[in-house]
Amino acid sequence: MARNPERRTALVDAAIDVLAHEGARGLTFRAVDARAGVPVGTSSNYFASRDDLFMQAGSRINHRMTPDAARVEHAMRPEPSRELVTSLMRWLVQRMPDDRTGYLAMLELRLEATRRPALRARLTETVRAEFDQNRSLYQDADLPSDADTFLVLHLAMTGLLLEHLTLPDMLSDTTLDRLVDLVVTGVVPDHRA
Repeated sequence: MARNPERRTALVDAAIDVLAHEGARGLTFRAVDARAGVPVGTSSNYFASRDDLFMQAGSRINHRMTPDAARVEHAMRPEPSRELVTSLMRWLVQRMPDDRTGYLAMLELRLEATRRPALRARLTETVRAEFDQNRSLYQDADLPSDADTFLVLHLAMTGLLLEHLTLPDMLSDTTLDRLVDLVVTGVVPDHRA
């Protein structure tokens, strides 16, 4: 296997682009090479199999979508409140379209995981670890909620992002900020009540 880490990252990013634009069936070594602008056969020198390419793409998407720790710390500075939760959820829905390609590629990987048990196991592990980390961050910040509230908020925001990034015209009669407000107000208790 080739050992140039910058080239490997570029190839995985190209694989993510292919997933987002052509779907899982379009993810071939040849398609990755073409998207990366490298000679045919290059990606097969970096990845043992197509399954390996799927796995690496999943890991890279997770890395790309994880916000910088300093920005998270800064975002968590205000006093715990439903208003802070609203601010954090707005930040989430603003960040995801910034890497729309990564988000769409992750959706493709999730669909492909229904047919590939090893990919399903890896994605489940990764997504669950991120969920647990976010839940801990939320609880440690003493934000108004309990475990069930966080779970419902997570599922609601996942659905909102799915609609916004796949069928944006479906919810075009309102703004993302208003949708976030509706979700948070409906799910998170008011700390003043």
